[in-house]
Amino acid sequence: MRDRLLSVPGITGIAVALIGIVLAIGGAELLHLGGTLYYLVTGVLLTVSGGLIVLRRALGIWVYAAVIALTLLWSLYEVQLDGWALVPRLIAPAVLGIWIALPWVAGRLGIAPRLRWGGAAIFAGLIAFVFVAGWATTALRWHRDGEIAAAVPVPAPDFGVAPGDWRYYGRTAAGERYSPLAEITPDNVAKLQVAWTFHTGDLPQPGENAHGHEFNFEATPIKVGDTMYLCTPHRDIVALDPVTGQQRWRFHPQNDTKPNIYLACRGVAYATVTAPGDTCPERIISTTADARLFALDARTGKLCPSFGQNGFVDLRQGMGVVPPGFHFISSQPMIAHGKIMLSGWVYDNQTEGEPSGVIRAFDATTGQLAWAWDLGRADPTAPLKPGEIFTRGTPNGWGAYTADDKLGMVYVPLGNATPDYWGAHRRPSDEQYSSSIVALDIDTGRERWHFQTVHHDVWDFDVPIAGSLVDLPDGTPALIQTTKHGQLFLLDRRNGHPIAQVDEKKVPQNGLPGDRLSPTQPMSVGMPSLTPATLRPQDTWGATPIDQMLCRIELAGSRNEGLFTPPSIKPTIVYPAFDGVIDWHGGTIDPARHLFIANTSYIPFVATATAHDEAIKKGLIYPWAGWASGQPYPQPPEFANGPEYGTPWEVTVKPWLNLLGAPCMRPAWGKMVAIDLATRKIVWERPVGTTRDMGLFGTHTDLPLPTGIFNIGGNTVTAGGLIFVGAYADDYIRAIDERSGKILWRARLPAGGQATPAVYQGRDGREYVVIAAGGHGGLGTRNGDAVIAYAVPRR
Repeated sequence: MRDRLLSVPGITGIAVALIGIVLAIGGAELLHLGGTLYYLVTGVLLTVSGGLIVLRRALGIWVYAAVIALTLLWSLYEVQLDGWALVPRLIAPAVLGIWIALPWVAGRLGIAPRLRWGGAAIFAGLIAFVFVAGWATTALRWHRDGEIAAAVPVPAPDFGVAPGDWRYYGRTAAGERYSPLAEITPDNVAKLQVAWTFHTGDLPQPGENAHGHEFNFEATPIKVGDTMYLCTPHRDIVALDPVTGQQRWRFHPQNDTKPNIYLACRGVAYATVTAPGDTCPERIISTTADARLFALDARTGKLCPSFGQNGFVDLRQGMGVVPPGFHFISSQPMIAHGKIMLSGWVYDNQTEGEPSGVIRAFDATTGQLAWAWDLGRADPTAPLKPGEIFTRGTPNGWGAYTADDKLGMVYVPLGNATPDYWGAHRRPSDEQYSSSIVALDIDTGRERWHFQTVHHDVWDFDVPIAGSLVDLPDGTPALIQTTKHGQLFLLDRRNGHPIAQVDEKKVPQNGLPGDRLSPTQPMSVGMPSLTPATLRPQDTWGATPIDQMLCRIELAGSRNEGLFTPPSIKPTIVYPAFDGVIDWHGGTIDPARHLFIANTSYIPFVATATAHDEAIKKGLIYPWAGWASGQPYPQPPEFANGPEYGTPWEVTVKPWLNLLGAPCMRPAWGKMVAIDLATRKIVWERPVGTTRDMGLFGTHTDLPLPTGIFNIGGNTVTAGGLIFVGAYADDYIRAIDERSGKILWRARLPAGGQATPAVYQGRDGREYVVIAAGGHGGLGTRNGDAVIAYAVPRR
């Protein structure tokens, strides 16, 4: 008997039986939760099959064949010919079937060679069928539903940006991310080659991309005149020759605190000043990791002595107690009318009463405070009196801003009053402005209008970037506001009134005890919705049937009512979640063709709430006395944890992954969409990205299946009719035909390209595309330090 068990058929039979037992136990639990009977039946049959194979009975193989037939029929019933949804249902069982059909198992059980090889061929054919169906699924998800309008002349942008420059995050202050250059076209883009590569030398230090810390190289370089400027995750500022990539100067700001938990700098700002006698007329404006604003001479990289105190302004002034890491700036400031406008990042979900989200403007010449808009004060722009501080815990504007020079408005995206997932203690002003886009007067800071995208936000759906500005075909000055939850709001940027219809719709209720929820939420019914549908049991996914079943059990045991399902005592599927359908990178405008273009990401999360006393007992959080003593806040065990001090609840929010680290939701996980702003309809949408660098357990090694993949980082469009995008988690930069969505060119990056590309013209007359390729800790892509420029070679 021992020899029989240790033989190839014996070990195979034991493995099949063990798989069956796991599926039967999980299937019984799933059935108890109201789920499908399939896993229980399949588990019992596999257990029987494995036992018979151990006993050397040929019937065991025929039972296994019956299981495969049942699985195929059940799979086609659930997901039809969606090839990527068939992968976890059929691939692993078919591979095991090939093993069983070969001589060392089936041959020893007396199965004739003709039947053995025929069975292996059937199983191999099943594998091929799944992958063919997968590619067909990707093709079917590429919808082309309209024609692109012919290009029309584009007026010269505000703020005087030269055609070959890229002066702001969005090239201009309007935030379109549109370049008027047209040397690179769909006809020659395949000839793009690396023109130069620069390595910043800024890489994660020990512990900086682990234990909850994120190292993210998200910078979009700016190019002004004949120099390019960018910042690194540790906040160094680098000036490069935009044609050769040679370093011209470098500035290290010498931060005086330990690194923040979120290491990122998305870019720098450029300003000119005309003060008589000033020796620093062209300036690069940026901030340090410890919340200091500084100005550098754009020509030399030296601090401007006329700015602040020897070139620095302390942004912690008027903020009260600011523990290390609780206030810094991740996005580039907005420069307009001689003012530097910014707010700051706060440490999400830690406590009530974190540092203020006040929006401030500083004089670009002197660094003096020009105005402050503090929404928690009766007069938001009234100067602080001696001893006063800005209102703590107010919604902050951490993302990139846009501005309209003619209207004199800066558009500021607002977050939430801290913390995010329980809001019963929020003040009336918090409730009025959380998750809003607000227009402020550039010169005075006074509010001109605001529009709220989410009422009483308990999902961390803060507005992560100000809307892009565009004049519609009928001449209406508009703003297109992207959101994390996939709603697109088309507003008149003069007054904030919706141009496309917005309705208040009822949403799920019964959140965490003690909180209150808004019974309705604004839904932009006049624009295409990018919000994902509510997850169904058949939408679960995994690498194998077992981990897919575990996801299905978790879904059946969780609260899952789609968009705006609130965190509750029961585990809750949060989809979309805080990372957003569209996050800090926003959307792109082609003003010549009146198109809106966005890369979208779809990753479900799971929120679990625990009462504070219980969370302390479990070691999820530490006891903490509060802000009164000014003590540094104790670091949580992991970044996914939200202790939410001052509230009754600790909330942990994690990506919904199975035990193997694979997503619990079937593809597509990443897409790109183009919307016609005249018809307000999608003209094409397609999955983008492959599984090449996903892999299990963070191995970055996988088959490059074109499922569409998670992404963060923006895209850029050109007058040549091309969309350039890195962003996707498979480490490629791509050029996409704006007319059809067809991928025309791609190049492998040495690390994740989770940054927005810039397009510019060099002094040699060539058009360049540049991207930072340094990875993203949250997305799990490879880290690096490369800045790479591409151009079409000239003879």
